[in-house]
Amino acid sequence: MQRRIQRTVTIAALVSVVTLTVGACGGSGFSDSGGAGGTGAGTDGELTSSKDGLTVLFAPSGDAETASVTSAVESWSKSSGVGTTVVPATQLNQQLSQGFASGKPADVFYLSSDALAGYASNGSLLAYGDRLPNKDDFYPALVKSFTYDGKFYCAPKDFSTLQLVINTDMWKAAGLTDADVPTTWDQLKTVSQKLTRDGHVGLSVSGEYARLGAFMVQAGGNLMNADSTEATADSQANVQALQYVKGLLDGGELKYAKDLGAGWGGEAFGKGLAAMTIEGNWITGALSKDYPGVKYQVVELPAGPAGKGSLQFSNCWGIAADSPNQAAALKLVEQLTSADSQLAFSKAFGPMPSIGSAAEQWKTENPQLVPFLDAVDYAQGVPTAKGSADVVTDLNSKLESLATGDPQQILSQTQTNLQALTGK
Repeated sequence: MQRRIQRTVTIAALVSVVTLTVGACGGSGFSDSGGAGGTGAGTDGELTSSKDGLTVLFAPSGDAETASVTSAVESWSKSSGVGTTVVPATQLNQQLSQGFASGKPADVFYLSSDALAGYASNGSLLAYGDRLPNKDDFYPALVKSFTYDGKFYCAPKDFSTLQLVINTDMWKAAGLTDADVPTTWDQLKTVSQKLTRDGHVGLSVSGEYARLGAFMVQAGGNLMNADSTEATADSQANVQALQYVKGLLDGGELKYAKDLGAGWGGEAFGKGLAAMTIEGNWITGALSKDYPGVKYQVVELPAGPAGKGSLQFSNCWGIAADSPNQAAALKLVEQLTSADSQLAFSKAFGPMPSIGSAAEQWKTENPQLVPFLDAVDYAQGVPTAKGSADVVTDLNSKLESLATGDPQQILSQTQTNLQALTGK
């Protein structure tokens, strides 16, 4: 009882600090050590089992995701005989935290990589990853994003990466051909200049780490090391990356979406305010729905001084340590992360499967989007250290004024903030 009270207090405190990476994706955590707790039943203990039904909490990007997930859960419920209640969240973080604070969390739920550490560290999550029959089928980089303190906590439900999206009509109007597709930073600057004309800019992105961080990876850096245990924000590679972006801003060939009157890069691109943008595969759904007349091509981001680089974003299917029916919850997750389910989700609302066995079929069905999946070989995850989401939010506020700011100073402050979380 004492442990549950302590955990409830901790979870309530998390409400103000956990930030879901929804902005990155353009639209979409948890008893005693000998029982069903995150540290006990995660890999060695027995899973709880009961006649209780399951509550599934998720944050849909739109009607298509709501319908698809609901249908998949209801289909499993019918075949398994386990009752289910599907809850599309309007405020996932708040609803998730409130559920834990009340002692009645959802059994299965979406959980972002930057929220994992907070919930895993207080025993709220069941670490079930190693129980999955297909655990070796998940892409290693995604497994790393959902591993905390050496334990693979939850199955990545899907993922997205960043690539370069080109308006092909504007490209041709500027006299550019396939031979001009940029493969280096210098070439990206050149084509951005050629594409910048009255009425539209060559390149537009959101002024945030979740986009500009791709340049850091291309330069050989990132905000933290691979397992988010050490801050690396003020590395020379990151400074070089932001100096490059600052140069594009100064030259006028790059403008932030907000400076064009758009909410994000996809909107600026769709409205014809930019000839190119850097976005994830979620942009395809937005374009087909809101800007169906825009013709576009997806290509790999240009390589930087250290080679190819991108960022990856993912949510996992979390299972509550306090769920009275963990065994059924695990079976549901196994079904939801199967190749058939993930390919169906992809067709319905656009994410890429998180398992290698579905890659070839996905590529066959989505030939125009192959560059997004190819990035799995070199894309890096965002920081997952407890509290890192708040640091990234602070960094984003500084990146908004990068054109007039000092990259070294911006990154030095971020380094200090991240070191305060990890001690190194």
